Amino acid sequence: MESYLKENFGGVQPKHSSEEALGRWRKVVGVVKNPKRRFRFTANLDKRSEVTAMKKKNNEKLRVAVLVSKAALQFVNSLAPSSEYKVPADVKAAGFGICAEELSSIVEGHDLKKLKLHGGVESLASKLSTSESDGLATSADKLAKRQELFGVNKFAEAASRGFWVFVWEALQDMTLMILAACAFVSLIVGIATEGWPKGAHDGLGIVASILLVVFVTASSDYRQSLQFKDLDKEKKKITVQVTRSGYRQKLSIYDLLAGDVVHLSIGDQVPADGLFLSGFSLLINESSLTGESEPVAVNAENPFLLSGTKVQDGSCKMLITTVGMRTQWGKLMATLSEGGDDETPLQVKLNGVATIIGKIGLIFAVVTFAVLTESLFRRKISDGTYLSWTGDDALELLEFFAIAVTIVVVAVPEGLPLAVTLSLAFAMKKMMNDKALVRHLAACETMGSATSICSDKTGTLTTNHMTVVKACICGKIKEVDGVSDTKSLFSELPDSVMMMLSQSIFNNTGGDVVFNQDGKREILGTPTETAILEFGLSLGGDFSEVRKASTLVKVEPFNSAKKRMGVVIQLPGGALRAHCKGASEIILASCDKYLNEEGNVVPLDKATIDHLNATIDSFANEALRTLCLAYMEVPDGFSANDQIPADGYTCIGIVGIKDPVRPGVKESVAICRSAGITVRMVTGDNINTAKAIARECGILTEGGIAIEGPDFRTKTEEELTQLIPKIQVMARSSPLDKHTLVKHLRTKLDEVVAVTGDGTNDAPALHEADIGLAMGIAGTEVAKESADVIILDDNFSTIVTVAKWGRSVYINIQKFVQFQLTVNVVALVVNFSSACLTGSAPLTAVQLL
Repeated sequence: MESYLKENFGGVQPKHSSEEALGRWRKVVGVVKNPKRRFRFTANLDKRSEVTAMKKKNNEKLRVAVLVSKAALQFVNSLAPSSEYKVPADVKAAGFGICAEELSSIVEGHDLKKLKLHGGVESLASKLSTSESDGLATSADKLAKRQELFGVNKFAEAASRGFWVFVWEALQDMTLMILAACAFVSLIVGIATEGWPKGAHDGLGIVASILLVVFVTASSDYRQSLQFKDLDKEKKKITVQVTRSGYRQKLSIYDLLAGDVVHLSIGDQVPADGLFLSGFSLLINESSLTGESEPVAVNAENPFLLSGTKVQDGSCKMLITTVGMRTQWGKLMATLSEGGDDETPLQVKLNGVATIIGKIGLIFAVVTFAVLTESLFRRKISDGTYLSWTGDDALELLEFFAIAVTIVVVAVPEGLPLAVTLSLAFAMKKMMNDKALVRHLAACETMGSATSICSDKTGTLTTNHMTVVKACICGKIKEVDGVSDTKSLFSELPDSVMMMLSQSIFNNTGGDVVFNQDGKREILGTPTETAILEFGLSLGGDFSEVRKASTLVKVEPFNSAKKRMGVVIQLPGGALRAHCKGASEIILASCDKYLNEEGNVVPLDKATIDHLNATIDSFANEALRTLCLAYMEVPDGFSANDQIPADGYTCIGIVGIKDPVRPGVKESVAICRSAGITVRMVTGDNINTAKAIARECGILTEGGIAIEGPDFRTKTEEELTQLIPKIQVMARSSPLDKHTLVKHLRTKLDEVVAVTGDGTNDAPALHEADIGLAMGIAGTEVAKESADVIILDDNFSTIVTVAKWGRSVYINIQKFVQFQLTVNVVALVVNFSSACLTGSAPLTAVQLL
């Protein structure tokens, strides 16, 4: 049996199975009982090819639109207006200067000519009655009118199927249809020979049994479909940052309206069609729509943003123009339907087992029917009545046929493949309660087999609530944790140094300091940015004043490959200055000067470099994350298209950020180890910080190796094979290092690998892993889309829970197989052996059912 299963049902992987492998096993199944039911929750391969063809068609249309817009850019300025646009009366009456159809045609067609005719992006914002700085007014009647005219940001979904549809599908079973026909004949013959009601007993008994089977099956399938529906709703919960009535807030993408001002950063998905308002270094990945892998630069010259695309680099503010089914993504979704999940390897194997047992059951049924029929003929011959046949004889023959068909019904464990789906669906529901959202069914099953977990540090093993607890400014080290007046700690430093520090903190950041509707100050951004901004505010800095005092010329957002971010600002006098911050060793290596205690810029000598490096190490050994802040004066002639200089900086200071280990992580790591799962930490942090946290968590043990990414990259394939089993910590790792580690563990060491990630750059590793686990709070939309499971609370303990439920799936299936096969085999053997030995069946069709 094992070789048959491997030959015909092998090749199906937990992820990324080929269509050939998926299609092959279905053909091997041949005549199956109720294929509609057996394949309901699996991918529709025919529909999938339709989807691919439709996507190609849409990609081509969009590619043409983009090319046309690029060509139009060259002569748009010289064109005279061809016709005057007339605002529809209802739109005009509502206070808007443009209708939804016109907006849709501008963005979808990348129509620069129309955009120019309408006066550009600023004029469109005015026509939409919105403000670039304050966003929409939030009065209920105005929002309702806007919703009525421009639509809501929701996509049309297929109507959910009712209970009676599942009843009808359960009735599509060929064997049940044959039994129903037998019951009908039995009723007619029985009533004709024995009268009512005696003659109807057997026929009605079979009908009642069929109905019981059908309704139990339909109820089970209907409940399961409701579970999938609930999980599907959770998958679609995406929030974005929006400015409304002057306040920046988080909103569901389904609450967005035309005219909203949305803030996008690396890893975000563009939630609707719109136009670029302002931003820096914005690169958009449009491959989901156009099929082009090269990112598109979006700026004032090419301001078009399409829903469903991803922010690959940079940040921006966008004006929503088109929502819902009018967007390009909405139109694409309207033409497509989901192809379903791929089968899991366990489902395929159990389908194989069910098929083999079904064939054995069919042979037994045929032999049983032949033996029972032969015994009837032999009895008739011995009695000399073989030429005279009564209604009782016909009923007996019909009963034999019904028994044979029922043996097929009973023998084929139809519920076996579906038991996996039910068990997985149940596990998914339970995991949802335990803060884990499963996006692909196979992930539950695969997680039960996991042998290795490659975990991030920040936010997964630690709380992701960061605060600056130590700082080294101008060579002076101060502890700032829990100090109410941080400013007084550095009061002896010159004002010029404090001004430079504030300028660096408040300008070189991806975060923001805003006031909410209650008038309370709120810091927005990643936990690292929040910690630095909080430190800057505690020093007495004013975020808005510092930002207004200079103009941002160029922004290079934090990049996990470079491990730094930088800005160039224009000072009031016209001079340019660059600020950068990032991994301490990397930024310090870019510096050749530093600010001393008097606030003077002096060259970095060896003693000072050693002192600063020792400070970095001492901070890291205390499990603090370290960041270095630096600046440089930029010569005239720098433009926004130039790269920010990489060297020649002046070091301002180093800050140490505390990110405590989450409660329960050490116990969870111990549980994993006892269960045979190796936990590895892969982080971009300093190696000393990583080792300190890993020891605290119980990950780094005696004999374990901690390695840095740059060293890891230099190893040969043979060295990696020897080294990787011992690696417990990888620090200063790049996304490529993470991908290489995962690939090597899977392909060379045959491990089943689970990987955690939150950033856009983690997507390749999440995709490569057997189970990709994305962070629900800190994770970007790109990371979540590449993952199989989303950890809603960003907690490592939840990952252990996922592994427990994965293993419980196997235990559930084992119990179900033991139960069902015991019942089936016993019923089959009893009837078959009795038929062969005595010429009669001890169990009737009704009893068997």
